[in-house]
Amino acid sequence: MQVPTTNLLSLDRQGLEEHFIRMGEKPFRGRQLMQWVYQRMVTRPEEMTDLNKMLRRKLASEASFALPEITNQQLSADGTCKWLLRLRDGNCIETVFIPESDRGTLCVSSQVGCSLNCDFCATARQGFSRNLTVDEIIGQVWIANERLESIGYRHGGNDQVPVPDSRRPVTNVVMMGMGEPLANFDNVVSAMNLMLDDYGFGLSRRRVTLSTAGMVPGMDRLRTTCPVSLAVSLHAPEDSLRDRLVPLNRKYPIRTLLDACRRYVRGAGSQRVTFEYVLLKGVNDTPAQARHLAALLGDIPAKVNLIPFNPYPGVPYRRSDPGVIERFRDVLLGRGLVTVTRRTRGDDIDAACGQLAGDFTDRTRRSERMRRVPVPSRDNAATPAPETAMDGSW
Repeated sequence: MQVPTTNLLSLDRQGLEEHFIRMGEKPFRGRQLMQWVYQRMVTRPEEMTDLNKMLRRKLASEASFALPEITNQQLSADGTCKWLLRLRDGNCIETVFIPESDRGTLCVSSQVGCSLNCDFCATARQGFSRNLTVDEIIGQVWIANERLESIGYRHGGNDQVPVPDSRRPVTNVVMMGMGEPLANFDNVVSAMNLMLDDYGFGLSRRRVTLSTAGMVPGMDRLRTTCPVSLAVSLHAPEDSLRDRLVPLNRKYPIRTLLDACRRYVRGAGSQRVTFEYVLLKGVNDTPAQARHLAALLGDIPAKVNLIPFNPYPGVPYRRSDPGVIERFRDVLLGRGLVTVTRRTRGDDIDAACGQLAGDFTDRTRRSERMRRVPVPSRDNAATPAPETAMDGSW
């Protein structure tokens, strides 16, 4: 009978130390193994030469280091790279690497699809299958580093630019890929612990960012268990509009969400919260809405990240005009808010913000329902999608 194997990529440092104790080994073996896997990028036990031969043989027969499989790689004209990764159940997710001169940022998925239903997001329209496991989350970081190192990737190619945490191509991780990270709290936190651990990828907390649509209980848990940098997908300054764009708002309205942000800054010692705001033409991009947003965030240490909408087939929204985006930004800047307009990256390979879709079985049947909703003509594209396009589960 075949002995069941444990995927050791599913265990953080504490889990690995406990695993080796159960094997009759000293807990420090877990730290040794982490250094091989995450610092030397070795997953073959026979190559882990500071482990004795008997332990190596035992690991080879009773453990695994299973990673998602790369089924497609796309390279954008701007250097952005997107991988389609097949999981053990046949579902596929997407992971995106965004290079800059001083850093390399990996956008990591946390779910197969998304359990929320934000009205303008391509991932949400695909529906939801399941949460990712720890190994499937950290595996995205491992694969990106290994693939980029194999082609000799270097940040910017400019020797004059210092790159913190430059042992690996990936210097920053943003949990902003497919899914709502706080809906998969335990697995996401375990994976982030591996990103942060000195025996793992060794990233600093300010270089790991978790983006949430506003799951307030999860934000409060994160503050006390793994206080990484926080980003909040806001997208509207009033509840009536946000209820439609981000249905989670019906459960945790803006006032409740912002109170949680204030607690996060105080309790996590965070410098500020990043508020993400996708600009939709004729929907949430007026100067009056900018003034309302500035008033809401006035007492919160905040940075506003304005995101030009990235369209995809079948969506009833359009990107705000450049002049409109500039005026919105100038209103916020004039009221003392740190505000930047995110440069669209990877849109030629559908790797830009809001465009990730993957390939998976939708257990919610939301994708089927969305196909039955009539798409407005381009002349009316600024009109929000009808309520029937949302499942209203929140």
